[in-house]
Amino acid sequence: MAEDNKIRLQKYLADNGIASRRKSEELIIGGRVKVNGHPAGIGDKVDPKRDIVTVGGERVEPQTGNIYIMLHKPRGYVTTMSDEMGRRCVAELVEDIDARVYPVGRLDRDSEGLLLFTNDGEFANMMTHPSMHISKTYRVTVRPRANEEQIVALSAGVVIDSGKTSPASVQVLTDEPQRSVLQITIHEGRNRQIRKMCEAVGLETIRLKRTSIGSVKLGMLAPGKYRELTKEEVSALKRSAQKAKKAGETRKNSKQNKRRY
Repeated sequence: MAEDNKIRLQKYLADNGIASRRKSEELIIGGRVKVNGHPAGIGDKVDPKRDIVTVGGERVEPQTGNIYIMLHKPRGYVTTMSDEMGRRCVAELVEDIDARVYPVGRLDRDSEGLLLFTNDGEFANMMTHPSMHISKTYRVTVRPRANEEQIVALSAGVVIDSGKTSPASVQVLTDEPQRSVLQITIHEGRNRQIRKMCEAVGLETIRLKRTSIGSVKLGMLAPGKYRELTKEEVSALKRSAQKAKKAGETRKNSKQNKRRY
């Protein structure tokens, strides 16, 4: 078959619900993926109709139809499909779904709230690619009480281990003598970002719950339960990603033009 009709192996794995593209690359590097019985390498391409792809000895079966799921992740679960340490995984909460799906992005073990799942590799890439900057809103309980200076700092951006964060929207929902409940909206997806931001201004995060991604809200979905996203919700997320990407390209071009002059 013509080479231009083949697709990259990591995209093939993502499109068929094995893992995200990044995780698929890790599986390839780790030697768990074979194509027609031979160990695969990064950059390999496959013909979906002719090549036999296996992961851990199990054949990857092409899937038909995309699935988009919203899960209310409870605290105490790690955002992986399996865990060598025997910890509870979010995979357990979606195991009755007939198709193979995987989480889009992550929430750390001690966090809860909205977590997306899909078997659509292109959609997962749109939601997680650094250029997209889709908004994510969290309800964050911190101690001690957050003062005005700390709120301003969080809003303007603070330095964490991976550099300064972008400006965030911060609202005080509850203000008590020894704690505050904040609503924080960010447009990035760094590892444990909210916790690190709060720590940087002297606040300890004692509860963290993601309540929305883009225009999609967790609502009254009970912890540990999931539901399919509506077509309107999926379309809205895709539009948000495309809009954010376009805005990012505009900002990048603007900076380049300033440097020229």
